[in-house]
Amino acid sequence: LDRIRPTGSYDDFADVDLALEAVAEDLEVKRQLFATFDKVCKPGAILATTTSSLPVVACARATSRPQDVIGMHFFNPAPAMKLVEVVRTVLTADDAHATVRTLCGSIRKHPVDCGDRAGFIVNALLFPYLNNAVKMVQEHYASLDDIDAAMKLGGGYPMGPFELLDVVGLDVSLAIEKVLHREFRDPGLAPAPLLEHLVAAGCLGRKTGRGFREYAKR
Repeated sequence: LDRIRPTGSYDDFADVDLALEAVAEDLEVKRQLFATFDKVCKPGAILATTTSSLPVVACARATSRPQDVIGMHFFNPAPAMKLVEVVRTVLTADDAHATVRTLCGSIRKHPVDCGDRAGFIVNALLFPYLNNAVKMVQEHYASLDDIDAAMKLGGGYPMGPFELLDVVGLDVSLAIEKVLHREFRDPGLAPAPLLEHLVAAGCLGRKTGRGFREYAKR
């Protein structure tokens, strides 16, 4: 924490070698920020996004230097999770990609390369599984407690799907599922209505005190 220097001015990004954003998972918000980075960051600085599902190339095209733009998807909680998905677009330069992989190693993270495709590796595999779990409950096929127990005891997962959804946030999960459905146009990827109803009701998981389960307020 002693190394963190907060700032309220984009001008302080003028001399950084890498600018990494973690703003809301909204493409237009990210594009506006990348346009600002483009203006204030020095030539050659790497501009990175932590997006979990949005197209990195769309952020790159908001700048005049798409060759310097790359994805660095960290996983929560970032201090504990070792994985970083390094997302290279068709426009990302070799040196920017190599620098980011080296940086990941220097901060004791494990980088994996993947293309600029909705969900990258982990979320493209994970969220159809989570969505199917919600559909099972919605259709009264099994209870959420039994599904969580089955996947932990039978599948070896550290958390059941509903435990994980409540930690990730139902709003974040719904946004990712919408991106996957929109890109791949697979009817099976359409978000479960139960998930949409909970988000509409403001039940977003642990952060609001209620998601698929209720949580005691601290």
